[in-house]
Amino acid sequence: MKSAVKQIALPIVLALSFGIAFGQWKSTKSKTDAEIKQEITKESIAKYKGNCPCPYSVDRAGHSCGRRSAYSRPAGASPLRYDKDVTQKMVGDYRKRTNK
Repeated sequence: MKSAVKQIALPIVLALSFGIAFGQWKSTKSKTDAEIKQEITKESIAKYKGNCPCPYSVDRAGHSCGRRSAYSRPAGASPLRYDKDVTQKMVGDYRKRTNK
């Protein structure tokens, strides 16, 4: 009877150990530059106080902001909207700030 329990228990213990180790590895995996750029643009748009941060936003009436957006205007607030707007230095600063 004891050997049957050992035969069943050992694979379960190994599977659980592997699952925990894999879960820890997966959670500490660093983000790619593209993922970080997306995070930075999301943060930038979320911080914008108005209702038209980017051309694809919609105003209170439900109309597309287009050229009326803060991103499209030459002066004033300029939220980051596209990956091309995020510099490599910003990505590095994000990694330092978040340890990712």
